Amino acid sequence: MKDILRGLNIYLIGMMGAGKTTVGELLAKKLQYRFIDTDGIIETVSQKSINEIFTQEGEQGFRQLETQVLDQVSAYLRTVISTGGGIILRQENWSYLQNGMVIYLDVPVALLVKRLAEDQTRPLLQAENLTEKLTKLGKERQSLYQQADITISITERDQVADIVEQIIAKIPSKIKPPFNPETN
Repeated sequence: MKDILRGLNIYLIGMMGAGKTTVGELLAKKLQYRFIDTDGIIETVSQKSINEIFTQEGEQGFRQLETQVLDQVSAYLRTVISTGGGIILRQENWSYLQNGMVIYLDVPVALLVKRLAEDQTRPLLQAENLTEKLTKLGKERQSLYQQADITISITERDQVADIVEQIIAKIPSKIKPPFNPETN
């Protein structure tokens, strides 16, 4: 797989609760890549929780930090990068994402609700009706998520290892072979 990827970064995108961090950690281990979670870096650099950033600087302030972090981590090689669910909202971020392979973890709203029902750490989920909120966010972002190189549809039955194996199985079909002047 290392020969196929040739150091190309892998970016995991999807809704909050899709499992990007959990899947990313195992995928990185399998590929012998480093793993980075953009939200984790934002919290470390700012020395604030995501909730605190949203409260003090608003969503725009958070999105700016997110873009700055993505700019920095996109310079790495051989890295699996778990992104925040809304990273795809800024066109500028796509210029970074498209330098690697983008994998969309597509999770049904009902499963996201089940995973996130008790989560108080996500500012965008502070809503009366979680199903309604996630459905709305999903519809707003769907066309952007669909720009990914690979889409992995996740069900409640899927284990993390199964999801990682699906990703690994699909990667070779999405990589263009290196240019060879003798054969091209």
